[in-house]
Amino acid sequence: MGNIILSQLEQSLIDQKNIFGDELYENMIIQRKTEIQSISKKEEKNLIKDNTLKVPNSFGEKKSGLNIGNDIPKEEWQLSDTLEILNDKICNCQKCQLGKYRNKFVFGSGNPEADVLVIGEGPGADEDAQGLPFVGRAGKLLTDILLAIQFTREEVYIANVVKCRPPGNRAPLNVEMAECMPYLLKQIDLIKPKVILCLGLTSAHGLLNKKDSLTNMRGKIFELGSAKVMVTYHPAALLRNPNWKRGCWEDVQQFRKLYDEIIKVNGKV
Repeated sequence: MGNIILSQLEQSLIDQKNIFGDELYENMIIQRKTEIQSISKKEEKNLIKDNTLKVPNSFGEKKSGLNIGNDIPKEEWQLSDTLEILNDKICNCQKCQLGKYRNKFVFGSGNPEADVLVIGEGPGADEDAQGLPFVGRAGKLLTDILLAIQFTREEVYIANVVKCRPPGNRAPLNVEMAECMPYLLKQIDLIKPKVILCLGLTSAHGLLNKKDSLTNMRGKIFELGSAKVMVTYHPAALLRNPNWKRGCWEDVQQFRKLYDEIIKVNGKV
């Protein structure tokens, strides 16, 4: 681990009191080493399998990820073989009304070969101004949460269900998500993450196509193509409701544990 990442981790552990509260502070490195050493490979495989719920979807599956509309004539963007090309092909999209109101198209950012994908709802005012996801107060909190479970923004990929800011920061409409979701699925197909963390109910509903409460979805493991998916609170919700931080902390610890189990079983590419 480089000096910069180590410094970020140390600062995150200091800030963790402000994120999750003193009583929730734990030494994640020691805890995770102890847990991993006590679980055999066979037990890990069973743990992943037994807690996984398959999500029906109309996109099908293939070994490399998601199969997006093989029987439908492809638009030019669907033929993209890199995230950079995909962004170039869709950044001027006007398929829904959100395109009329945006300042900047927010494609996503991070490691294009990330094992970890984080998906939010949609851009806010700061994101719309800068063209990057999670750069405001909620973005700072997300960065600290990731660091608390030993992920940096540089090693994960962060995107949203919709790529243009809804007016007044309202939740995106179903018709807007329907137009934008194929773009996100194409991103997933190109990135091929091992684990996905949905932030908030809108993200979970849009990606998993599963209508349920956040309470019922938290703590469960879903499948999307070859990726495992978990759901937690949106950082903006934590800013409005600090009492939810305990639940978020439990969620992200479980998410990190799931990631470690998958890496130990399958290896890191």
